[in-house]
Amino acid sequence: MEKRLVIFNQLASNQGRRDEKPNQELAKAICKSEDAEAIRFLISFLSEKSKAVQNDSIKVLYEIGAEKPGLIANYLEEFVELLKHKNNRLQWGGMAAIDSLVTFKANEVYSYIPQILEAAEKGSVITRDGAVNILIKLSEFTDFKKNTLPLLLEQLLSCPTNQLPMYAERSIGVFNGSSKPAFLDVLSSRLPELVKESKRKRIEKVISKLVKSDE
Repeated sequence: MEKRLVIFNQLASNQGRRDEKPNQELAKAICKSEDAEAIRFLISFLSEKSKAVQNDSIKVLYEIGAEKPGLIANYLEEFVELLKHKNNRLQWGGMAAIDSLVTFKANEVYSYIPQILEAAEKGSVITRDGAVNILIKLSEFTDFKKNTLPLLLEQLLSCPTNQLPMYAERSIGVFNGSSKPAFLDVLSSRLPELVKESKRKRIEKVISKLVKSDE
């Protein structure tokens, strides 16, 4: 049987499955064999008419990226293109794939910040989650943080209150020195918006950590 068809038939939807296990198993197998041809086939499946096949394919690809980002690194441009896709799963799945490539191709990912932020603005909460993760990771690089930290602060100012505690907790490590006061100001300014006590306490804990680190 042609190899492309073998890979195609291993996707969950082509097995009549509604769970993700077949996709996860395929990703693990490709990571183990480092099968570049199989990855090329998965990229081509993103253009299939079947939305289920598209969804399965991006799932396998970002699972591969999470384990071995180097295997999907040559397809960064294709993942960026997905940020404009009408299929929401491809949109946030593309963002997840880009997120997995930050430490591997930092300069290239940085160059796509405008597209990443546009997708975050127009897309789903999950798409925004991925964009914020990318900004946080890029902010760990000295060459980028001067530009990425203000963008991260903008996300913290405008994000839904449901996401704010998670974003703040993930961001705490990249705000230090002269950038810390602005981070504190943003968190303090948003405290009154947090109706749920559990979310308020999480932000207060982040603020407390920041204050203690200055003592």
